[in-house]
Amino acid sequence: MSFDFIEHKESNNLIPLKIENKERYYLDLLNIEHSWTGRLDAQLANTFILESNQLLINAITLFEQGYFDCAYYSLRQSLEVSTTMTYLIDNDEETRSKELRKWKDQGHFPMYGQMIKFLDANQTVFSDIKEQMSEYFEDLNTVKKKLNKYVHKQGFNTFYISKNHPLNRKKDQSNFIAEFESFMKKCIGAVAVFRLTIDPFPILLMDEDMYSRTEDTMTKGYNDDFIEQYIGTEHIECYKKTEMYLNHYNSLIQEEAKESYTSDVVKNQFIDKEHIDNILKQKHLLSQHDLVAVVLCGFSKKVSKIYCIGGLHMYFSSTKSTRDNWSWSSEDFKNFESSKNAFNQTYDESFISFIELYGESYFMEHNEKLDENEIKELEILKILHTTMAKKS
Repeated sequence: MSFDFIEHKESNNLIPLKIENKERYYLDLLNIEHSWTGRLDAQLANTFILESNQLLINAITLFEQGYFDCAYYSLRQSLEVSTTMTYLIDNDEETRSKELRKWKDQGHFPMYGQMIKFLDANQTVFSDIKEQMSEYFEDLNTVKKKLNKYVHKQGFNTFYISKNHPLNRKKDQSNFIAEFESFMKKCIGAVAVFRLTIDPFPILLMDEDMYSRTEDTMTKGYNDDFIEQYIGTEHIECYKKTEMYLNHYNSLIQEEAKESYTSDVVKNQFIDKEHIDNILKQKHLLSQHDLVAVVLCGFSKKVSKIYCIGGLHMYFSSTKSTRDNWSWSSEDFKNFESSKNAFNQTYDESFISFIELYGESYFMEHNEKLDENEIKELEILKILHTTMAKKS
């Protein structure tokens, strides 16, 4: 059988379409992809977040390839997966464990509507959000009903045979594309909203005042354009009235705000050497690794980076490294640590010096060799910390 025949049969009733803003959508979806929760009892949610995100990408791909009903089905799946995430997390521990077991074993498990009804009726976090954002969820319910028309093949416009009939192929597809994009935007927003049932950090971290009071988090905040395009600022203002949001807000507002230079150390592992004095004024807000990295960076203008935890954790500074290669291996640091000479070891175009403080190995990457006085200062620093550690 010829390839042409096979290709004809597989593409006969498909009309590939183009979504002009595809790259923008993919960039916007990073808001969801980077919204991982740090809740220790909700790590399962991160898998659901990423799966929902992938389903939204699949929908765009399928639609452009001409599989329009599959694209709509993928959109609906994104809603169901994010709802399942909320259903499994927003429950007491016993119920969560039981329902998760049923879900994993592919046993009897509630459908989308049943999950929504259960959550709504059991005074869950979701029920509070749904009450405060009632207009948003009414609109979302309308969207889901429209998606179901395509998924359940209701109407000839959902048939490939009718929609893509030769007599219809020359019709302008712009309205059809616009309709799909409008539904897709609603689903992107819905996944982002269901993510907010786990914790409010994607919204809290949008507020600079809140951002400055938090530690280094797995979660990244949504951006303003994303909220405006996919959810609506007015709906997020309603979300801010929920008990969960207010509890988190009221707790965080009690924390001391970090100066921007301190926040950069804690959250981005970046040390601005021009402002080390300012950073050290808030040293009580730094972790031990943070504090040591800041002190070692300020030790010499030659120092560009600090590594710890066997090289797995890196701080970079306002001093640009002369080392061109940005990659590194834990084996490199094992060799640096075991070397007879702890100082001025060659590291491509730079140098590495090793020092142990507080029982942790730190590696200083520097652009020029340390001189004798600098090495003596580091050795004295090591002795002082060793003595202090023994006394404590």
